[in-house]
Amino acid sequence: MHKKTRDILTIGFALFAMFFGAGNLLLPPYIGIQIGDHVWVTILAFGLTGILLPFLGILSVVNAGDKFEDLAARIHPLLSPILGTVIMLCIGPLIAIPRTAATTYEVGVLPSFPSSGPILTSIIFFIVTWLLTIRPSRVIDIIGNILTPLLLILLIVLILTGIFSPTASYHESTLSAGQSFRLGFIEGYQTLDVLASVIFAGIIITASKAKGYQNSRSKMQVVITAGALSSAFLFIVYGGLIYLGATSGIADTSIKRSELLLLISHSILGPYANIAIAISIALACLTTSIALVAAFGTFFSALSKGKLSYKLLVTVCCIASCVLSITGVDNIISFAYPILSFVYPITITLVLYSVFFGAIVKNRKPYIYALLASTVVAVLYLLKHFSLLSESSIEAFNYIPFFQYELGWVMPSAICFFATWAIGGSGKQQQIERSN
Repeated sequence: MHKKTRDILTIGFALFAMFFGAGNLLLPPYIGIQIGDHVWVTILAFGLTGILLPFLGILSVVNAGDKFEDLAARIHPLLSPILGTVIMLCIGPLIAIPRTAATTYEVGVLPSFPSSGPILTSIIFFIVTWLLTIRPSRVIDIIGNILTPLLLILLIVLILTGIFSPTASYHESTLSAGQSFRLGFIEGYQTLDVLASVIFAGIIITASKAKGYQNSRSKMQVVITAGALSSAFLFIVYGGLIYLGATSGIADTSIKRSELLLLISHSILGPYANIAIAISIALACLTTSIALVAAFGTFFSALSKGKLSYKLLVTVCCIASCVLSITGVDNIISFAYPILSFVYPITITLVLYSVFFGAIVKNRKPYIYALLASTVVAVLYLLKHFSLLSESSIEAFNYIPFFQYELGWVMPSAICFFATWAIGGSGKQQQIERSN
């Protein structure tokens, strides 16, 4: 096999596994049981926030330089440390990393060992994570060459078996096609992949440069091709898992996500389900945990200018995540929703305008005002979630286009961006400097 092709496969497989963690395996089937026959519109919506936007996140970083700091610094010097810290805490020890261990316990361990507790599982999980993360140069090859191929084989066997021998037909749903689209779009937030993408991009770019792709053109070609490959696999797996949920015959939305996945796998694979799901969960969660812990250590070590060592940060992250993972998957997901409803609009705004206008609009102001507009709307969603807005206020805010669909940031950010660009978009004194 040609070296470049082999390198793209390794990096693409690694990126897929880094994205495909606990929430990515549990969320799609749960979406599927709620949507009736609105499968394709839901897959499309989930794909927008769970696949397309993460790919654009990688692209935005590649266009800006080698890491998230390069992207954020083009907008404002304070954006990188502030937004970067919030993102890293979300995809790090507050939400994403603890969820990987909690899922491993609930889906991979508990069914076979009902009397076991989450503490021992979490300790073992994070010891393995620590051992495989402490040498960051090995992360991509470990994930891409060893762990991901086995994970993909197991998932594709489960999905193909369920497609060719569906458990049941589509059941009736109270959701319309529009509501199913909204559900898929918003649930895509819970993957945390847009947040992770702007951080993972730095890991992938570093790996491509270590394999010899030093100049801008070859680096971009390898990273973008690997990103497209991982996106294709994600689409197949997400779509398949949503379909399995829709044809599971299960309509009880009070069921725990981990229990739902186990029921579906048992109905498809029979007595082999526990083993297959346990291995799939362990691989999916471990690969994501390794990547996130490595990213956490790298980011905060750089932010502290080396005052905090990578090894110390990795150790602290593993310990904190271990403690929080004991609370359980559903509690972590519930805790995550308001935080993500605030962070996601801001990050998506940064990614979208940087990707599509970064080469055209060199002035910082349009980006800053677009981000401020998205931040204001994100604060409104946060207040709404905690019931701090009156009914009359919510009715008034619903006049903002798409506000009721959790997309109220789209028009305000666009108006602010294009209006600021039109008024003073050519100011050379505030030009964005490309960092690479």
